[in-house]
Amino acid sequence: MSQTRKPGAFRIEPERHKPEKPKRKPAAIKADTASAVVPAAVDVFDEIDPAELDPPPPPRPKRRSRLGAILVAALGIFVSAAIGLWIDGLIRDLFARADWLGWAAAALAAIATLSLLIIITREMVALRRLASVEAMRRQAADAIASSDARKARDLVDHLSGFLAARAETAAGRRALAELRDDVIDGPDLVHLAETELLAPLDRQAATLIADAAKRVSIVTAVSPRALFDVAYVMFEAARLVRRLSELYGARPGTLGFVRLGRSVIAHLAITGSIAATDSFVQQIIGHGLAARLSAKLGEGVVNGMMTARIGIAAMETARPLPFSAVKRPGMGEFVTTLTKFAARKESEGGSEGQ
Repeated sequence: MSQTRKPGAFRIEPERHKPEKPKRKPAAIKADTASAVVPAAVDVFDEIDPAELDPPPPPRPKRRSRLGAILVAALGIFVSAAIGLWIDGLIRDLFARADWLGWAAAALAAIATLSLLIIITREMVALRRLASVEAMRRQAADAIASSDARKARDLVDHLSGFLAARAETAAGRRALAELRDDVIDGPDLVHLAETELLAPLDRQAATLIADAAKRVSIVTAVSPRALFDVAYVMFEAARLVRRLSELYGARPGTLGFVRLGRSVIAHLAITGSIAATDSFVQQIIGHGLAARLSAKLGEGVVNGMMTARIGIAAMETARPLPFSAVKRPGMGEFVTTLTKFAARKESEGGSEGQ
């Protein structure tokens, strides 16, 4: 039989409680207004339509190295000297043969030199007008941002003189002259000038863009070669850029047109409008165009939309003021116009076929 174990005593250590820390008294905190965030100000869950967003303004040209300009100037002087020596030798040889031949060659050389000087002068004036457009756009942005009434009045006077040759702005210039001293706020004066002077020109610009897009859509729809499509789109886009610049008073020459074309391409690259990607297909499907048009006419409409995008970028580049008081034309307007135009042409072609 096993012996039972006697009960034993155990000592239990009492729990050691940590001393409670004194509670911190509430303190007043000074709010920083610069870093304060108001939850109701921005709602990150709001859905924003990318088509409604305004594209960023065209980038300002960066200051580049002058080595290229020095090289071009040196080569130009060298080639000019070589051509001058060649002409001098030719005239001397002609004088040696007969006096009338020498005088005729000298007269032709003088006429050519005078024509070259006139062409250079016109190009310089055109470049100056284009630079004036860019300067007015920057001044308008500064006047609106700083609310400077003096800058706004100077800008309005400059813009009125710049557009004095456009008959469409006559009524706007009269209204602006009457209300110029009554408007105190600088941004309001800039907005008034934009509404009175540029709104009529904007309507004409939209018409030019729509007509160019229609021509591109029809011509590229009936052309048999893709190379011809590309060539015609480039030709129509170049002509549209020149017409828009002339409409807004820039009237660029050859060098000015090259500079303006570079600005348009840069603006297209910044805004992402040059890519003919799924956005074209979505817009076509959204307007029900894919189900009603033939494949060839649908390709023409896509080319017309590309032309319209180039026209919008050229409009923003050649416009003396940025879009502020006047609504910027969107692709939806031109897509609707092209949709109706293409559907009408498709129906006319079907009726003629019957």
